[in-house]
Amino acid sequence: MSDPRGFLKVRQRHELAERPVAQRIHDYNDVHSESGLQPWTKEQALRCMDCGTPFCMTGCPLGNLIPEFNDLVSRGKWEEAYHRLSSTNNFPEVTGRICPAPCEMACVLSIHQPATMIKLSEQTIIDQAWELDIVEPMKPQRLTDQTVAVVGSGPAGLACAQQLTRAGHTVVVYERDDALGGLMRYGIPNFKLEKHLVDRRIEQMRAEGTVFHTGVNIGTDITWDELRARYDAVVVAIGSTVPRDVAIEGRDLHGIHFAMDYLPDATRRLYGVQPVHDITAQDKHVVIIGGGDTGSDCLGTALRQGAKSVTVLQINSKEPDQRPADQPWPTYARLYQKSSSMQEGGQYLYNTDSVRFEGDIQPEHTQVLDSSEPLGFTADEQGHVTGVTICEVAPGQRGEQARIAGSERTIPADLVLISIGFAHPETQDLLKQLPVKLDSRGNIGRDTHFATTQDGMFVCGDAGRGQSLVVWAIAEGRACASHVDAYLTGATELPAPITPDQKPMVLPRR
Repeated sequence: MSDPRGFLKVRQRHELAERPVAQRIHDYNDVHSESGLQPWTKEQALRCMDCGTPFCMTGCPLGNLIPEFNDLVSRGKWEEAYHRLSSTNNFPEVTGRICPAPCEMACVLSIHQPATMIKLSEQTIIDQAWELDIVEPMKPQRLTDQTVAVVGSGPAGLACAQQLTRAGHTVVVYERDDALGGLMRYGIPNFKLEKHLVDRRIEQMRAEGTVFHTGVNIGTDITWDELRARYDAVVVAIGSTVPRDVAIEGRDLHGIHFAMDYLPDATRRLYGVQPVHDITAQDKHVVIIGGGDTGSDCLGTALRQGAKSVTVLQINSKEPDQRPADQPWPTYARLYQKSSSMQEGGQYLYNTDSVRFEGDIQPEHTQVLDSSEPLGFTADEQGHVTGVTICEVAPGQRGEQARIAGSERTIPADLVLISIGFAHPETQDLLKQLPVKLDSRGNIGRDTHFATTQDGMFVCGDAGRGQSLVVWAIAEGRACASHVDAYLTGATELPAPITPDQKPMVLPRR
């Protein structure tokens, strides 16, 4: 370590500055006004204690060598830091921006101080590496005669494809959308993840030898059994894309959509691509059902499109600001974290408490209602939604008995976005053409080697694990690649950071 007493000397955590709300609300650029190396970057890296047992590495499914790269950052050794980080993480520019950082929750320093700046260190290392022209294609030393098809170009599919390409196999990635990146491309708004970051990784992979085909829907354009016949192995990385729905009166009205029918069109318009569903929040009263990351993304997008008002409904109570006793360190604690989109609105209501943030701008009324449940929708004569009837629920309870009598009211809504997560992958064509066993949740079943019940077919990412984090998707892709390599060649030197049944350090909700 460059300074073993660094965490005693630097006690404050320093975040990247954000652009003023009044400025960034008018564009889709990164919300931050700073990026890359800062005057305080090395000083922040000194806060890492280089623990004898680095729990941060346990919190991260990739097994990132966090104390090592933090030490290198503190000494400004960017090339060494890049190689150390890239040995475990294929896309640190993504995890450094959108991962909720379970590693920081597990940081030993976080027991009594703000956690070490791990996530930002990742982002800075890779930004510096690109800036200094350190990032180069890693072409295989030799080529095998084995071919692999990877279906899906999200973080799991891309990580798996890159690992297998570097092992010498001929890898072809199929993506049904018009552009590569999966959820990183059209699911995450540009103000959180600018797409040039994805594009330059795709170009690196092309230079390494990975082949990409967009606009190809496996199951329709090519059947699953035809695909399996063409390749020595097939990896299914199609994500978990079947959205959860709400079964309440009026659900079939016009103007009610899933979040993932809405969000991609905003990015498509930004890049001059024809919208698929052509949904916009402009001049509308918007109600978002679901207060998670996707709901927050809908909020930020609706604000930028010029919504009249935005209301976010979430049935759970507001999360605590401090780690509660029933979520002890080093588990991932469910804490209240105000997203950049939530900072951009006006008024947020938590039961009877009203909190108004500085810099309030249009829309004139924006709120987040926790412990609130939608009961039904109202409509006009043309069958278009005009409002959502809601009621308050007792915190921590579910069902009709949890509803608080007399709390019912209707809020205006011209556009309703359902954002309550995803149930399982789309498997109807797969089950007809190349039947595989599913698990009890509707995900594609796999054994301890990520293999499905079809010989030579593997599954990784949300398609097998269920809805999860981007860092888990990358870890799944890397681990799956090692087992595919062993299947094809009888042995492997590729790392497998996780097992298919490995779980994050999160205690279940009570």
